[in-house]
Amino acid sequence: MAAIHGLNEGTLRIGSFGASSSIYLLPEILETFRQRYPKIEIYIDEGEDKEVAQWLLERRIEVGFLIMPDERFDTFPLIEDRFVALIPNSYSLAQQLYIDPAQLENCPFIMTMAGSRHQVELILKNFNVKPDIKFYVSQILSIVSMVHNQLGISIVSDMVLTKELLSLYPNVVKRPFKPNLKRSIGLAVKNKKHMSPAAKAFIEVAQSVWSDH
Repeated sequence: MAAIHGLNEGTLRIGSFGASSSIYLLPEILETFRQRYPKIEIYIDEGEDKEVAQWLLERRIEVGFLIMPDERFDTFPLIEDRFVALIPNSYSLAQQLYIDPAQLENCPFIMTMAGSRHQVELILKNFNVKPDIKFYVSQILSIVSMVHNQLGISIVSDMVLTKELLSLYPNVVKRPFKPNLKRSIGLAVKNKKHMSPAAKAFIEVAQSVWSDH
């Protein structure tokens, strides 16, 4: 049956953005996919979310993790996430249960250069907030470490901040925003009618894996 459906061999190129999909979502999906379809070669291109969308349009990749909705593509929902503020515990904002985005005005700020940079920039723009951006950083571990060392505040994805990670940085306080800054993450293809068997199988595995969370 695998041979009939084209799953006994071949390749699949996937687009992934930042820690959210590359570290949190992908590993579990790939583990299950590899068990079921061991002969499918997987290539993963990583960039910002808007780069992943461009790669889909250019057909450089067949499947991409995206922020939904996006009317340019056929999409398949996976998980709901939210953005949170990472704050040094010495800052007065760390004493609040919730953060108003307007409170970030002129605050020392660490801007992510990873997959969610575009989304963070949109948040600041939509709330007409201009923090004092001191650093541009690509890696989530570097951002958390810099907040730990009192160098500024950052906005990051909540789902990449595991308890194990935060326990290593006791000077870091995580606070949700009010209003809640949610986002939906899913998989996207250019046209679901033209998906390869491997792409269809990957999406089915991804949805089955994350429906249990």
